[in-house]
Amino acid sequence: MRPTLSWTPAEDLPPGTTDLEPVADALTTGGVLVLSGAGISTESGIPDYRGEGGSLSRHTPMTYQDFTADAQARRRYWARSHLGWRTFGRARPNAGHRAVAAFGRHGLLSGVITQNVDGLHQAAGSEGVVELHGSLDRVVCLSCGSFSPRRELARRLEEANPGFEPVAAGINPDGDADLTDDQVGDFRVVPCAVCGGVLKPDVVFFGEAVPPRRVEHCRELVREAASLLVLGSSLTVMSGLRFVRQAAQAGKPVLIVNRDPTRGDRHALTRVALPLGTALTTVAGRLDIPVDD
Repeated sequence: MRPTLSWTPAEDLPPGTTDLEPVADALTTGGVLVLSGAGISTESGIPDYRGEGGSLSRHTPMTYQDFTADAQARRRYWARSHLGWRTFGRARPNAGHRAVAAFGRHGLLSGVITQNVDGLHQAAGSEGVVELHGSLDRVVCLSCGSFSPRRELARRLEEANPGFEPVAAGINPDGDADLTDDQVGDFRVVPCAVCGGVLKPDVVFFGEAVPPRRVEHCRELVREAASLLVLGSSLTVMSGLRFVRQAAQAGKPVLIVNRDPTRGDRHALTRVALPLGTALTTVAGRLDIPVDD
């Protein structure tokens, strides 16, 4: 069964607003748990999946089932990911990431959970970030379980594929570049340096379960939070939506900042339909919190 990649509202949802007061009020109270998605990184040059011009309109993400079952699928993935990493790795935090870090420094947040694999929250200065779907910075061997830095794998792939310089049609939120099969060609995949096994980025692919201990840690963060602030996520997949449902069932305010409707809107006190950078820096200004450049 293919994973859920899209969502169509089956009910009338409350319209979005531009009123940021509920967000400012929640932050003033403190104890806010942030849950961020791909939309917070679009202003850093990383496209989202489902917004206007989102990558799902032209690209089907790799699934765990395809990656583990098909050597040719792994060849395509690593060729595209190797090229995408060059651009993805140069992305820098934007105003939205910096605002979240500023809220944390001022003691307004109880934690940050991100569905993103780009590490930009940490690069902006946020601490204790829970990477729900892992990070592209790391690689794991599916045979022996050893971890290694992505930069080490990038060096090995460069050595195994000299002159590999195709021009990609685009870069996707998972760091995957859009390449044709002809551009992939006979790209050479390298094995685990420890045991010779299959290497996989330490990220949760579509169709793969988030590790149970990580899910429980996030559930505990929701239990401890005063409110949940969702930033730039459509909440299409259950990995993030379950925390919105948990917060709402516990009577905790759920606030969403996302330009498009989300699967969690009916659980939310409000959805602010503004760009993340603009919205969060505006709130920071109202709270007299400086956002670092």
